Amino acid sequence: MTKETTFVPFQRIRVKASLFVLLLLVSTTLSLYLIAARIMSQNILSEMFKRAEALSRSMASSAGYSLFSQDLLGLDNIVYKIRSSNQDIEYIAVVNPAGEILAHSQIEKAGQKFSPREGPAIRKTEDGTVIRETRGKSGSLFEIASPVVFMNKNLGSVILGINESALVAAQRDARRKILLVFAVILILGMAGSLLLSSFLTRPIQELSKGVTELKRGKRSRPLHVYSRDELGRLTESFNEMTALITAQRDKLNKSAQDLEEAYIATIRVLAAAIDARDNYTLGHSTRVAQLSLGLGRELGFSKQELEELEIACLFHDVGKIRLPDSILLKEGRLDALEHREMQRHSEYGAEILSKASSLFRYIPAVRHHHEWFDGTGYPDGLLGDKIPLTAAIIALADVYDAMTSDRPYRKALAEEDARSKIIELAGRQFHPDLALKFVKLLEKKAQKVLQ
Repeated sequence: MTKETTFVPFQRIRVKASLFVLLLLVSTTLSLYLIAARIMSQNILSEMFKRAEALSRSMASSAGYSLFSQDLLGLDNIVYKIRSSNQDIEYIAVVNPAGEILAHSQIEKAGQKFSPREGPAIRKTEDGTVIRETRGKSGSLFEIASPVVFMNKNLGSVILGINESALVAAQRDARRKILLVFAVILILGMAGSLLLSSFLTRPIQELSKGVTELKRGKRSRPLHVYSRDELGRLTESFNEMTALITAQRDKLNKSAQDLEEAYIATIRVLAAAIDARDNYTLGHSTRVAQLSLGLGRELGFSKQELEELEIACLFHDVGKIRLPDSILLKEGRLDALEHREMQRHSEYGAEILSKASSLFRYIPAVRHHHEWFDGTGYPDGLLGDKIPLTAAIIALADVYDAMTSDRPYRKALAEEDARSKIIELAGRQFHPDLALKFVKLLEKKAQKVLQ
């Protein structure tokens, strides 16, 4: 149970903290990845354009003399070398000012009319190099055209065609590498988030355990201080507070114990004072308490139940305070009116106890300890199991002590005769099961005395 109330909630806090950090990390990593991928794509595109421009200018510079001298074989050689060393270039063409193809990477197109791709110019340099992007069935195509100028004369153009697939492949490769790097960062970040959440929740979990133990009244060890930050200072303050509360609680427990002992002692004195009014009943309440406690233990009463039973026994005749000596100390038998007044002592006792709320719990035992199992008792004529258990126990002990004590109008019965009388009255005056257990308890006690 303790594990569920302390461990599980903080597992939830740790999971929540880890999830929060993880979501933050994933969102941040994803955003950075998208930004980095976009920047990388732009850089790849820019580098591709720069490289294409450089190739185009370099080829235009090399082709100038060949065009001037009408060296078509030289042009083919230049086209072949450039195309073979740059596989991402889809085609290379050298055209004259009239648009006729003088050299082409696809030899069969030589002598044909070159049809430039239609599309907006996405870049144009000062030397006249133009980059256009066109859309086709196979995707985008970038066409780079650089003028061939030799001795200040425009001899034609060098045109390079680069398919988008080359750019896509380069971008895909770059994204894969970026993704790998960010995956490593994400894994390391996840491990770090778990460690961070553990580091943050560990002192909180320690504090929770301390609060739980303090709430349950356990004297716990001082909490471990994991750090010297705010949480560490909070833990130290909690340790100081726990020590103070524990010391004050011990003092309060000691005071409560002393107060309870004084309370019970006062009740004993009061019971003794009541019994002392009549020499024949001196010590009666104490003996009733001892007999009742023996039966209560036999019935499996708890410590608190036994304490309450003892106090109820000491209070059971408190109502006799209101009886006049003429009735209480009369040596002969009571007449009918006197007997009725004597019977009212249980009602008087309940009324006295009702003056203090802390004594309410003893009222049922005091009021009903003269009820009979068959319903003919007083003051309320309760029947069978409707009689409170404590009252039924006190009734047995009260009658037994009365039968084995001398009274002004009769001598005490022998203990054996008193036990027989209890059995005789079982089911009529007394609860049958309780009476049987009570008699067996008395017999065991008598056997121990004989031994």
